[in-house]
Amino acid sequence: MQAGTAVGNLAGVIGVHPEEAAVIEQLKAGSEEAFAWLISRYQQPLYSLIYRILPNPGDAADITQEVFVKIFRGIGHFQGEASLRTWIYRIALHEALNQRRWWSRHSGREITIEADESSCGQEPHGGIIDTLVDQQESPFEAAAHAEIAARVEAALREVPEPFRTVVVLRDIEGFGYEEIAEILNANLGTVKSRLMRGRAHLKSRLAPFMAAASRRPSPSSALPVSHACSTEEAV
Repeated sequence: MQAGTAVGNLAGVIGVHPEEAAVIEQLKAGSEEAFAWLISRYQQPLYSLIYRILPNPGDAADITQEVFVKIFRGIGHFQGEASLRTWIYRIALHEALNQRRWWSRHSGREITIEADESSCGQEPHGGIIDTLVDQQESPFEAAAHAEIAARVEAALREVPEPFRTVVVLRDIEGFGYEEIAEILNANLGTVKSRLMRGRAHLKSRLAPFMAAASRRPSPSSALPVSHACSTEEAV
């Protein structure tokens, strides 16, 4: 049986996770279908991870592409010491942090921690907001949740490394403690300590916003939706 058909037509079942061993076998055999499945499965999650380390969308997109090049070139040496997902995230994190260090050395200053502010009515360039806003909500609720999401994203960028990375891997990407330890090549105690400190940093940065939000009027007493944007700008 040809390598390209050993696990069926992967391109036709995108979204269904096949057996990892079979996928690895296909990738090592150079299957274009297997690689297409890999890209469809991991491109957006990896971009989101990298974007939280490199807040420039262009840089994040470039590094995401570079990660897939590294995967393609390195899959032949993959021996299964960790899961395929863990191995892929380890590459992505390594490339993103290397790029961050390079940028810091050559710019002579730290990477900006400010979120990408969009004008009213415009979508920001990716980030946590994409997964937090419920499109079925009322316009007021959607706007309020979008503001919260943007604040969380901005606050997350202020959490210092390596605590931020652990928070992203655990609370956003959903990795277990053991998987995070494998990705970072750290012991379990270190992972848990960094997560605790990262969450504490995030909470302290969100505290003023949450206190202010608690004093705002409820949706029932808010202005009509047509005035919501100007009202937020005036706050």
